[in-house]
Amino acid sequence: MTRVLLERSYQPIPEDVLLHAFEALDENKCGYLTKEELVKYMTEEGEPFTQEEMEDMLSAALEPETNTVCYKDYITLMMTSSADEI
Repeated sequence: MTRVLLERSYQPIPEDVLLHAFEALDENKCGYLTKEELVKYMTEEGEPFTQEEMEDMLSAALEPETNTVCYKDYITLMMTSSADEI
């Protein structure tokens, strides 16, 4: 996802839209998704990520100590990375 944003393959998505999308996937409203949840959603729903895209996303987003993605932190990282490239 970060690579796609940086390559400008798509129009940038506003931060609030990204947050809303992650919150919709976060059924327990805990502020994070497990690696398993994220892989399931990103490879089985909608337009599935390839294995390479999934690995790229996880390498940037996954907290190795907890095996989770704190999506607010990940969104901030994506927005910061995208802004740095402008």
